[in-house]
Amino acid sequence: MAHRPRSVGLPGWVFIPAAAGMIFVLLPLAAMITRVQWDAFLDLITSDSSVAALALSLRTSATSTLFCVLFGVPMAMVLARTSFRGQQLLRSLVLLPLVLPPVVGGIALLYTFGRRGLLGHTFEVLGIQVAFSTTAVIMAQTFVALPFLVVSLEGALRTSGERYESVAATLGARPTTVFRRVTLPLVLPGLAAGAVLSFARSLGEFGATITFAGSLQGVTRTLPLEIYLQREVDPDAAVALSLVLVVVAVAVIGLARGGRGA
Repeated sequence: MAHRPRSVGLPGWVFIPAAAGMIFVLLPLAAMITRVQWDAFLDLITSDSSVAALALSLRTSATSTLFCVLFGVPMAMVLARTSFRGQQLLRSLVLLPLVLPPVVGGIALLYTFGRRGLLGHTFEVLGIQVAFSTTAVIMAQTFVALPFLVVSLEGALRTSGERYESVAATLGARPTTVFRRVTLPLVLPGLAAGAVLSFARSLGEFGATITFAGSLQGVTRTLPLEIYLQREVDPDAAVALSLVLVVVAVAVIGLARGGRGA
C-alpha cells in the first residue's frame, strides 16, 4: 500500500509574525464595525446620494471591466506569446499603473483628454467632452485596473505553455481558431480571476477618478468619493458606506479566489 508523502510543516516562529500581520489587517476593520450605527444602518446606506453612488460605481466598474478584458487579453497575449526588442520596457510601462499613485494617473488622463489636453482639445472642437463626465470615470477605472487583468492572464498563459497550441497549429488550425478553441479554454480561470480583480480595483478607485472626473452626484460621484465627502458631514454614513464597500470587496475577492481554483 502506497504511503502518502508527509507534509513538511512550518517552523513555529512563522506563526508569530503571521498572526501579527493578520491582526494588523483585521483590527482596523473590526474597529470600524464597532462604530457602525446599526439602528440607523439601512437609512444611512439607502439615502438618495448613497444609492446613486453605489449604482454608479457598479455600472462604471462593470463597464471598465469589459474594457479591461477587451484590451487586456490581446496585451497579455502579445507579452506572453511573442518576443521582441524592448519587450521588458513595454511590460514595465503597461504595468506602471500598479505602482503609480492614482492621482498621478488622473493628472495624466486630464492632460491627455481634458479640454486643453493632447487629444481633449480636438474632442472639444468636435463637441465631445470627456473630462468630468461618466466616461471619464470609466476611463480612470480602466487605466488603474487594466494591469491587474494583464498580470493575471499573462501568468496563466505562461503557466499553460504552448504545447496544445503547437499541436493544434500542426493539425492545420488557424491562429484565431487556436486562440478560440485551445488557448482561451486553457486560461479561462486566469482570465476570470483577472476580470474579477479588475472589477474590484475599479470599484475602489478614488484618486484618478476625482482628479480626472470630479465629483458630480449621479454623474461622476462613485461610492469611494461619496464616502470621502460623507466623512466630513456625516461620519456615521461614511462608516456605514465603508462597511458596504468592504462587504462587496470581500465577496469579489472570494470570487477571484474561486476562479483561481484555491
